[in-house]
Amino acid sequence: MALDPTKYKDWQISEDAEKNMPMPEEWREKLGLEKEEVLPMGRLAKLDFLKIIDRLKDKPDGKYIEVTAITPTPLGEGKSTTSCGLMEGLGLRGVNVGGALRQPSGGPTMNIKGTAAGGGISLLIPMTEFSLGLTGDINDIMNAHNLAMVALTARMQHERNYNDEQLQRLTNMRRFDIDPTRVEMGWIIDYCAQTLRNIIIGIGGRFDGFTMQSKFGIAVGSECMAILSIVRDLADLRERLNNITVAFDKSGKPVTTGDLEVGGAMTAWMRNTINPTLMCTAEYQPCMVHAGPFANIAVGQSSIISDRIGLKMFDYHVTESGFGADIGFEKFWNVKCRYSGLKPHVSVLTSTIRALKMHGGGPKVVAGLALPEEYSKENVELVEKGCENMVHHINTIRKAGINPVVCINCFHTDTDDEIEAVRKAAEAAGARCAKSTHWAHGGEGALEFADAVIDACNEESEFKHLYPLEMKLRERVETIAREVYGADGVSWTPDAEAKAKMLEGDSKYDDYATMMVKTHLSLSHDPVLKGVPKGWTLPIRDVMIYSGAKFLCPCAGTISLMPGTCSNPAFRRVDVDVDTGKVKGLF
Repeated sequence: MALDPTKYKDWQISEDAEKNMPMPEEWREKLGLEKEEVLPMGRLAKLDFLKIIDRLKDKPDGKYIEVTAITPTPLGEGKSTTSCGLMEGLGLRGVNVGGALRQPSGGPTMNIKGTAAGGGISLLIPMTEFSLGLTGDINDIMNAHNLAMVALTARMQHERNYNDEQLQRLTNMRRFDIDPTRVEMGWIIDYCAQTLRNIIIGIGGRFDGFTMQSKFGIAVGSECMAILSIVRDLADLRERLNNITVAFDKSGKPVTTGDLEVGGAMTAWMRNTINPTLMCTAEYQPCMVHAGPFANIAVGQSSIISDRIGLKMFDYHVTESGFGADIGFEKFWNVKCRYSGLKPHVSVLTSTIRALKMHGGGPKVVAGLALPEEYSKENVELVEKGCENMVHHINTIRKAGINPVVCINCFHTDTDDEIEAVRKAAEAAGARCAKSTHWAHGGEGALEFADAVIDACNEESEFKHLYPLEMKLRERVETIAREVYGADGVSWTPDAEAKAKMLEGDSKYDDYATMMVKTHLSLSHDPVLKGVPKGWTLPIRDVMIYSGAKFLCPCAGTISLMPGTCSNPAFRRVDVDVDTGKVKGLF
């Protein structure tokens, strides 16, 4: 029996559950996998995707369940906790269930939000490994990405230092004549480091690099992570890593990783990342971890690879999308499912009384500060007003033609009348609704929730995308803004509109996915606007080109690709017990 989460911290619950956690060989037997399909890495293992999908290719897929959320508070509303709780509840119902979650970034882990392993009894184990690098995917992505920047900046230095004849003799490559003001990529690091958003590099002598303005982004926002989220196999990974636009030359022609002859080495760094890592919940339901977070600046989805093999291995497969349904679910719906060809049966909309009160006009929620007392006292009126945000997201999911299930992720301060108000609003909007106490009670607390999902899976669905691929970029953005965000329309800066027109006029971009970059804290571009904002226009200031992933990324508002570290970050409390070697203070 798991420890009581009201008395013990998450790391203690994880540590206790790890005593009986299956080892890689036990997982092989439990999951019916072949010996060569499980790649042990200590007490964890990677799954050999290519071997598993080849052996099971003719097996029918299981039920496909996506987990998203209402617009969250800065604290998050527990999608990972809800995903784990659903797996635990389905497991207690005796079904063959597993899932796929995203690997947390070191940025929030060492900053203010903490890890993304779930919580209470509904968490992934072992938590320390999960939160501190796991089996190295993000590190490999950082090395691959930064190698491309090494190749670019070294090339720019050599082109400055040598004439054409010397350059040909030394490198056997033509001169690219790269425009230093049009370098698309920057460097990446997996921390929230605002001081690196805008930097100058190459200060010194002629052999100390090319002097220019540069930048850092957070690692999980890298195009390399985006590529990992959507690739189908190693050959696909190799092709996409070779097509990344690193910069443009002075005539406006793209310079790619293939031009720099670095794509092969990037693939070598990332060769092991295509295999998901196998973990499990605290009640021992198997769960893969693959790809990364941050749906506001990236794909924010668990990978297509993990979903493909999960649907073959499990009768019910649970997958996670980042942040609220306006960005996480929208990208799952119109990008991930289009790439994968997979059709979901159900979307779970994670909701909390806390977030609904905020959207109903409650006091500002600030991460790192105590919640105002309004969030721990009954206030049905605030909840009812906030349900407008939840209903907006229900309607978005229904536009995809799939069945929504609202999960009320319960806190101990929630009252029966508040919960009933949410249930009434959800059902009136055409969604099933279930109260779930999985944080406190694990699978036992998620049985009502699991039953609602099973019922929804057994109903017919008519999945459809929001827009056809033939639709041009600006029209797609307009459709997403109006139909998903609730905007009155879209405004473009002159530079962004000129770029969009250029992209629309070049047929090679016709099949590129539209990957919106927007705050997760509001349906709008403005994080201050809560509930369902009315009478606003979505401003687009730029369109980033991810030519390896085949994404066009319209950027709304002032969102940064490098978050900042707060004044009281989590790393101040993290340490190692020198007697046992165990990490403490993470959770």
